Amino acid sequence: MTTVLIADDQPLQRFGFRMLLESQDDMTVLGEAANGSEAIRMTSELHPDVVLMDVRMPGLDGIEATRRITASGDRTRVLILTTFDLDEYAYAGLRAGASGFLVKDAQPEELLSGIRAVATGDAVVAPSLTRRLLDAYVHHLPKQNPAGTPEPTALDPRLAPLTDREREILTVIGQGWTNTEIATRLHLAESTVKTHVGRILAKTGSRDRIQAVILAYDSGLVIPS
Repeated sequence: MTTVLIADDQPLQRFGFRMLLESQDDMTVLGEAANGSEAIRMTSELHPDVVLMDVRMPGLDGIEATRRITASGDRTRVLILTTFDLDEYAYAGLRAGASGFLVKDAQPEELLSGIRAVATGDAVVAPSLTRRLLDAYVHHLPKQNPAGTPEPTALDPRLAPLTDREREILTVIGQGWTNTEIATRLHLAESTVKTHVGRILAKTGSRDRIQAVILAYDSGLVIPS
């Protein structure tokens, strides 16, 4: 059973989400939060598998709430909901530790499959869309020198534990390659690629593939186009 906390300041929106989720045999709603502060408190108390997090809420917004929830070390994962496909708030949410984002006008089956994916540790946003999102908001990326180019990757300690092969795979993950594409282009078995990806996430402390993509950009392994 996947447990969900709904965080949204609109009562009607929360009601609609609850009705949809509780119509599923494998989901249950543990509670509803009307703002970011409530979301943090209820997550700490209830430990849901997934928080369905709205971005724009009064008081503490969904971005800061996501940051605090993921920083707490709780196993709860956050799925950001945003109004627009390439909203800059979605980018901020991913950087804050969210495991993905969906637009609010997504089809019900998309939302349900997204929650299930996040609950099992997968990223909801496709790698190609993640790259497009980061490219659109590259001006937010840190670690740039006055010339506007990324600092040398050797300066990022998160990359130090990686082998040359793992660094190569992290680079192409950041370029939007899927596991199948990595396996084909690097002449590896797909199971081997999955093993490498798992080790990359563990060694770099990335919660999921999206966070690994952000690391590839932050560290300069991938230079935005």
